Amino acid sequence: MGLGDIGRAIARAVLAGPDLRLVAAVDRAPALHSQKLEALLGVPCPNVPVYAEPSKAFAAARGGVMLQATTSSFQDVVPQIEQALAAGLSVVSTCEELAFPWLRFKDEADALDRLCLKKDLGVLGVGVNPGFALDRLPAFLSQVAGPVRHIRGLRVVDAAKRRPALQRKVGASLTEEVFEAAVDRGDLGHIGLAESAALAALGCGMELDEVEEEIEPILADRDHDSAVPVKKGQVAGMRQVATGFVDGREVVRLDVTIAVGAEEPRDEVELDADPPVKVQIPGGLAGDQATAWLVVNAATAIGELRGLVTVLDLPSGR
Repeated sequence: MGLGDIGRAIARAVLAGPDLRLVAAVDRAPALHSQKLEALLGVPCPNVPVYAEPSKAFAAARGGVMLQATTSSFQDVVPQIEQALAAGLSVVSTCEELAFPWLRFKDEADALDRLCLKKDLGVLGVGVNPGFALDRLPAFLSQVAGPVRHIRGLRVVDAAKRRPALQRKVGASLTEEVFEAAVDRGDLGHIGLAESAALAALGCGMELDEVEEEIEPILADRDHDSAVPVKKGQVAGMRQVATGFVDGREVVRLDVTIAVGAEEPRDEVELDADPPVKVQIPGGLAGDQATAWLVVNAATAIGELRGLVTVLDLPSGR
């Protein structure tokens, strides 16, 4: 469900892997309904229909899983998820707020969990972040150390190498004043970073009392000829920091920079523990492709899980 850039990447991953069979696609955009899915994806997938409404797709997939890539908003995906559950499908979603919805939507998350259990099905939110780089990975690494005192996560992404939608999402080409106003309205920023902080803490044996977030623009020091052109002095992207506290003490700091021309792209995790642990992924995880494979690999596991779960409930390997 959802045939934007990420949805198409997920569909291609399904077709490239051995474990899932793609039976239908759903997207409300009228322009897509006159096209064959293989033309949209650029890879062979004969006889896979694209529907505007999900009922026929759900019937074809009954007993399987809906791979959802429609929105970042928990409240917006819940009706779609409820439809899928009613039709007998588990759900794996790229919705960032679904990664740990108890942080902002505790009552609604509890209600969705009860519905999942009633239907004997599982629902999961997953992605590179939230869902892996700054939360599941620290939790996994914590298994080789004693009690974790502090978690530091760093993700640096050169947005010039990513899709135009991401460049616009981080404010590329805006003036500093327009950027600040958009942040105040909630129109810009990396959704899910606070959820990652809560997940990382939980996976390392802590439960946060409070999460604070800050966003600041990164201004270009030269012109960039990217998909969204950026001139010197304009906003090239943003830096966002989420800080988590237990009893007033900082225990998590997640630092994400996404900007056109960002230097030294990488992912880092550092645990203050005995022994200390530090891991770096030079170049960083490949955002769109990694998200697609995270969804597909999680889809093979969701059938064994029940309730509204998190990536901490997934197996460590395949």
